[in-house]
Amino acid sequence: MRLAKQLGTVVVVAALGSAAVQVVQGSWLLTLAAGVTAALLMLLTYRWVVRRTEQRPPHELGRAGAVAGFGQGLGIGVLLFAVVIGVIALAGGYRVEGWGAPAAALGYLGITTAAVATEELVFRGIVQRLLEERVGTWVALAVTAVLFGAMHLVNPNATLWGAVAIAIEAGGMLGAAFVLTRTLWLPMGLHFGWNIAAGGIFGTEVSGSDTPQGLLEGVPSGPVLLTGGAFGPEGSVVAVVACSLVTAVLLLVARRRGRIVPRRRPVLPATTATVSA
Repeated sequence: MRLAKQLGTVVVVAALGSAAVQVVQGSWLLTLAAGVTAALLMLLTYRWVVRRTEQRPPHELGRAGAVAGFGQGLGIGVLLFAVVIGVIALAGGYRVEGWGAPAAALGYLGITTAAVATEELVFRGIVQRLLEERVGTWVALAVTAVLFGAMHLVNPNATLWGAVAIAIEAGGMLGAAFVLTRTLWLPMGLHFGWNIAAGGIFGTEVSGSDTPQGLLEGVPSGPVLLTGGAFGPEGSVVAVVACSLVTAVLLLVARRRGRIVPRRRPVLPATTATVSA
């Protein structure tokens, strides 16, 4: 019941926020304001529904360490994407043809703020966290990654390979960030930094979603496995390899720190033996 109540509440608020962002997309200022407002409302809603359904403070969204955690994730996300697009460019798969549109980039900031809040609260904050309580870290991480990848199949330029790549690189990496820190701030910052670098700075497609132009006018060229094609660099083998390495490091550190939750073993009913004289 907790899963249904939390998902239902957060998804309703997320849908309203997404609708508001869609309505005002003609104005970058209103899009930015609507996206940030929607994200804040979702965070408040998540905190409220967790308190109501679990009778506990939502420590995964605690104020302590929020700025540091989000800031670290933001830096890692931007740097990681810069490395990925740099490798793709060196291999001849990306070039910059000029400056993009700063106003469009600011509008995209609002869009991705709402999207990141929605996806991290739903997939890491609710689904992965509650599944982990029952089936342990490894199964919860795998299930959430698959669901996260499958969700991106609805995007305009989605491909099956793109969804698989998202499941491996983003689903695994963001889930691992949550496992390591037990807060949502690091995965939210990481997710936000990656998306902002991809769509808002380097002007590339983000998960095949027809994103607005960024600060740079980036043009992909070459084989799809290198560039990701219409799906964007997230469909590149370069991104899959880079993010998989980060995932492995995060999980290794999490294991050393004792953050891995083991799978529950079924409790067998006790049996009583009778001895006849």
